[in-house]
Amino acid sequence: MCGLWVAYLLTHLEQAVKWLETEAAAALDRGDYKTLLRHRRSVAMVLIGFWRGFRGDELARLTVENTKAHSGEGITFFLAHTKGDRLHEGTTFQTPALTMLCPVEAYINWITVAGLTKGPVFRRLDRWGNLADKAIQPHSLIPMLRRIFKEAGLPEELYSAHSMRRGFATWASANGWDIKGLMSYVGWKDMKSALRYVDAGVSFGGLAAKAAPARLGAS
Repeated sequence: MCGLWVAYLLTHLEQAVKWLETEAAAALDRGDYKTLLRHRRSVAMVLIGFWRGFRGDELARLTVENTKAHSGEGITFFLAHTKGDRLHEGTTFQTPALTMLCPVEAYINWITVAGLTKGPVFRRLDRWGNLADKAIQPHSLIPMLRRIFKEAGLPEELYSAHSMRRGFATWASANGWDIKGLMSYVGWKDMKSALRYVDAGVSFGGLAAKAAPARLGAS
């Protein structure tokens, strides 16, 4: 059952990203910068949210200054505080570049088209498509996700900010991650949270673009 769910989830993710990329390319061709912005942001938000297992509040607090991306290698995020960071020391999260549905390329494409050099990674876009200086509101993520999946022809009611984290944990479990690897990667301090998802080490199921470096350095 787990394998079927994972295949179903990745199929939906791939379909949504394919639709967004097609729409972004069409917007670029016709010179529609504001639509291009929206779709590039959506691709980055969906792929980073899924592959990192981030909650809405964590996506909203990502900053360009504390994100380092290397095309074909990986991406590093630093959050000054997280739910499990009781000592307030801050937490660094890393994700490798992937051969498909790559969060690294999605991030680079987004900040490039948006011209971002500092401040929030994921910013508000008003109804006219203008990019704000302020970050998205965490509570706005669920409506955004549902709109994205609905426009891509998918059942939007199945998706929420929580389902991104749950979906990644289910995928990781199906790909042989052990509980310690999953807890470390997602940032869980409470084993009960991870045990809800783990059946069983950290594997990206053959999707990794290259062998993970010992450390993802700053650029």
